[in-house]
Amino acid sequence: MSANPDLKELSGYLDPASEPAENQFGNDEASHVMSIPRITIHGFCLTDATMHIAESAIDDRRMAKAHLKLEMGGIPAAISTFQQAPTPNLIIVEVSGRKEDFIGQLDHLAEFCDAGTKVIVIGDVNDVTLYRDLISRGVSEYLITPVSVFQLIGAIGNLYTDPEAEPLGRTIAFFGVKGGCGSSTVAHNGAWSLARRLQSEVVITDLDLPFGTAGLDYNQDPLQGVFEAISSPERLDETFLDRILSNCSEHLSLLAAPATLERTYDHEEKSFELLLETMKASMPHVVLDVPHVWNSWTKHTLVNVDEVVLVAEPDLANLRNAKNLVDMLKQLRPNDRSPQLIMNKVNVPKRPEIKPDEFAGALGLTVQASIPFEPQLFGTAANNGQMIGEMDSKHSVARMFDDLANSVSGKAQPSPSPRSGLGGLLSKLKRKAG
Repeated sequence: MSANPDLKELSGYLDPASEPAENQFGNDEASHVMSIPRITIHGFCLTDATMHIAESAIDDRRMAKAHLKLEMGGIPAAISTFQQAPTPNLIIVEVSGRKEDFIGQLDHLAEFCDAGTKVIVIGDVNDVTLYRDLISRGVSEYLITPVSVFQLIGAIGNLYTDPEAEPLGRTIAFFGVKGGCGSSTVAHNGAWSLARRLQSEVVITDLDLPFGTAGLDYNQDPLQGVFEAISSPERLDETFLDRILSNCSEHLSLLAAPATLERTYDHEEKSFELLLETMKASMPHVVLDVPHVWNSWTKHTLVNVDEVVLVAEPDLANLRNAKNLVDMLKQLRPNDRSPQLIMNKVNVPKRPEIKPDEFAGALGLTVQASIPFEPQLFGTAANNGQMIGEMDSKHSVARMFDDLANSVSGKAQPSPSPRSGLGGLLSKLKRKAG
């Protein structure tokens, strides 16, 4: 097909028919291709030529942080895969033949794509009408075969390095409504499950600088972490962040707390803001382990993250604190989803407890998980520097953390919760406060 000037202008790429793919980008042009952040990409090719180009892209230094999985089969293979699995950050599919033959398949694939998933289509039809139709259907980019390595990497980079694009990452803050309720343990296990279950890049950030336990729980002893990041804001960028992250598993990284008392940590309200923005620009999921303290930076963090997870034990003091937090968050985050609630250390022997559903109903929330009191299980995991899913992936508690991972990722929505009869307890607390 002859070159179409309108399509070249729209897509921003050279018409492959005008010169060989390997010559489309000179050294100067290649040097301006941006590095790809820590995203997961799944490609479905139809031809050996496109598969070869994609395999070459994997070895390029600009793709060092990304995870790229490739297979043959085009859109039908993609549909088969994502009917049973969550979609990655980016899907690349190759199509061929008439527009009518694959547009319906793309619409079918869209039914299985999670919010935030981007799609690049590679095809052999050079037609501006097709390009506009694909973009109107939510396709992020359309490339014409044969593509070059730098065309492919450049197209991916443009999706994630555009200053006007939405941030890549999703921030999830775990906060214990009362000291000692196990919020850190829940956060660390939740982050591990998120990385394993979704096969997506996750960074767990321990904001409890003097007493943080993430390093112990993941059996890591990094020399640098959160303190170095917030102490040198002028140096803080993705490159510096890569140097101070500690690798915990294939998809999980740790930004650890110093956990020393050699200094005091008196943070200002926005001390962590630049760090969070930098992480969101390069990580799909940022899990924050927020300590049980109440000051300006804690409040600012909880108000501005994408998702809040409250961890509580089933007693009256936890209920009072949770009620105060939920009321505050609803007032300051009126257009955001309500906090998710994790009931922890449930069914402690001989301890009077509030039933989890009644606890949640008094707050107008649902219980995302009721984690039983299992000191042997959690104690052994902590001593071994392991997560519950590492010790026994089939344990009911491990499955709870998998469900939590799905929920906080935005891929599952909690169901409405019935009202419960704890109004009397809350009224008593309010009278005492008065």
